[in-house]
Amino acid sequence: MSDDPAGAVRRSPANPDLPDDPTVWDPEVEVLDEAECLRLIPAGGVGRLAYSSTFGPVVIPVAYKLSDSSIVFRTVLDSPTDEDLRTGIQGADYKVTFEVEDYDQEARAGWFVLIQGPVRHVDSDDDRALILAPLSRSTDRRTQDHFMIITPTVVSGRILRRAGGLAT
Repeated sequence: MSDDPAGAVRRSPANPDLPDDPTVWDPEVEVLDEAECLRLIPAGGVGRLAYSSTFGPVVIPVAYKLSDSSIVFRTVLDSPTDEDLRTGIQGADYKVTFEVEDYDQEARAGWFVLIQGPVRHVDSDDDRALILAPLSRSTDRRTQDHFMIITPTVVSGRILRRAGGLAT
């Protein structure tokens, strides 16, 4: 059963006078393969990390770098995010979702990519050496910084465009 009824007129909550805003259910939406999704993700920027925290579902913005198809981000050691993403079981992974997108409001077109997979803490010196140089910053807090890596198991994405429009 579809949750997008036939003939339904979609309206943007931000601008209800624009009935042609694209949604993931529109026929003009292009499903992207994994390679195209990874190509679209900028080498670095801000994305959204989603996970189940101590207090329920959380979605937070994180600065990230793309490294060999994995997402690397920084958190503060012993912060709520660091603690929530620890299973307490040696070798056990915590599953997360990461999202990045680009959307042009004026053109009402853009794309989004979702990555799902286990996140692991960068605790070994070898792992730290691989990612520390491009991500480090020169501040006194640096010793408190803690890095984490999301290894994609599912990569999906879509291009959204209004009817008759061109994708970005």
